[in-house]
Amino acid sequence: MGKALMAMGALLAAVVAGMVLVVTVVMGQGSTSVQGSADSGASPAVATAGGSPGSGGTDPGPAIPPDWLPLYRQAAGTCPGLSWSVLAAIGTIESDSGQSTAPGVRSGSNSAGAEGSMQFEPATFAAYAIVGPGGAQPASPYDRTDAVYTAAALLCANGAGSPATLSVAITDYNHSSIYVDTVLTLALAFGEAPQTTGTVVTALSFAAQQLNTPYLWGGTGSGGFDCSGLTRAAYEHAGIRLPRVAQDQFDAGPSVSGGTLVTPGDLIFFGDGASAIDHVGLYVGGGEMIDVSGPQCDRRFELPFSFEVAA
Repeated sequence: MGKALMAMGALLAAVVAGMVLVVTVVMGQGSTSVQGSADSGASPAVATAGGSPGSGGTDPGPAIPPDWLPLYRQAAGTCPGLSWSVLAAIGTIESDSGQSTAPGVRSGSNSAGAEGSMQFEPATFAAYAIVGPGGAQPASPYDRTDAVYTAAALLCANGAGSPATLSVAITDYNHSSIYVDTVLTLALAFGEAPQTTGTVVTALSFAAQQLNTPYLWGGTGSGGFDCSGLTRAAYEHAGIRLPRVAQDQFDAGPSVSGGTLVTPGDLIFFGDGASAIDHVGLYVGGGEMIDVSGPQCDRRFELPFSFEVAA
């Protein structure tokens, strides 16, 4: 099976990696790169560079505000083993890292009684309240520092410092399995690319919410998805309209230059060549992609996945 990559730029960008029979994710400086397999017998076809993933769409700026990034990192440091990106994913989902104007974020409560940027129920906040560096006295869920440090304390108490119990800790934070899937997906993206845009976050969140949705040939959401139906729906939800089928999605944009790093939000294509694309997935980060290949939508680690796009 061949291998190709398309990066979402101002519109799209693409690169073909020939007849790649075996592919491996290679991690480098917080990103992943793709190159042709030694077994491929073909050189990658590369052209001019495109834009960065999610540079258009509904929210092209970084999803995490610059002054929140160090806050997430510092608070995570109070819990050995807890990744800052998990806190960032939760903060993004709960309040867009304090940018939301929804009820309960800056004052009062929402319809479920949750308060503050990390959306605590009052009793839960009281049980785990931490006054962060420079935070309010007494601790307040509306003070972003207190809220993030308290979220770290709650997660840590429930096992978020260990990979084996991370999902359990997130489930204790919010009992929805869709919520847990979305947090884990965004945590992978932020962990690899802290500057991931709001557009990409919207697309990845949509895709994560479709996990376990049935495969449906020609499906675009009503009753199920096929592979390109999911990628199209995810980016359409984020304000970027893609062609319907995988081959047309691949053909839609300019190529990226050799040596380009794979970034969360990129589309990963499979096929027997540039004119024979038959599958597409949405790259999440950490070597994982979300795709629909039957019987359902999954997030999976593509192994073995080798190499960097050759120049």
